[in-house]
Amino acid sequence: GAAMLLWLWLWLCVCCCPGRGLRIHEYLYFQVLSPGDIRYIFTATPAKDFGGVFNTRYEQIHLVPADPPEACGELNNGVFIQDQIALVERGGCSFLSKTRVVQEHGGRAVIIADNAYDNDSFYIEMIQDSSRRTADIPALFLLGRDGYMIRRSLEQHGLPWAVISIPVNVTSIPTYEMMQPPWTFW
Repeated sequence: GAAMLLWLWLWLCVCCCPGRGLRIHEYLYFQVLSPGDIRYIFTATPAKDFGGVFNTRYEQIHLVPADPPEACGELNNGVFIQDQIALVERGGCSFLSKTRVVQEHGGRAVIIADNAYDNDSFYIEMIQDSSRRTADIPALFLLGRDGYMIRRSLEQHGLPWAVISIPVNVTSIPTYEMMQPPWTFW
C-alpha cells in the first residue's frame, strides 16, 4: 500500500538521485495554508554549505514573492519581506547573493525556486559562491514547477503573499502522500 510506495520512493531517493544524491534528512517540508487551492505540503532542499537552520517552527508566516523575482539587488517590496520568508527565482546572481539580499531586507529565510518551470524532479545543490561571504538565514531550493504554481495561484487570487507553516514534520502526518501537490508524480 501507501507505506510500501513511500518506502520505495525513499529508497530511490537515497540510492538513485542524480549528482551526489540526496539523503532523506536533507529534505525540508513546508505547507501552504492559503490560498486554499495550493494547500499542499511542498518539499525543499536546504543549501549545501551556507545559510542558517530553522530554530523555530513558524505556524503561520508569509511567503512573499520577491519583486523583482530574482532578488539580485534592492527589493521593491522589501517592507513586506521583513520578518517573513521570501520566494525568489533562480538566475541573475548566485544563490548566496539572493540569500544575503533577503537577509538585508530582514527576511527570516529564503526559498529559491528553479527558473525552469517544468522542473518537477531535479533538485539542484545550492553551494556557496567564490566571494567568501556568508549568510545567516536558512536558504532552501524549490522545484521550478512548485514555485511557478505558488506564484500563479497568488496572481490568480490577487494576493501579495501565501501563508505557510515551516518546517513541517511529515512523519507525524499520516496522510502526507495525499497532501503532496497533484502535479508531483513519484
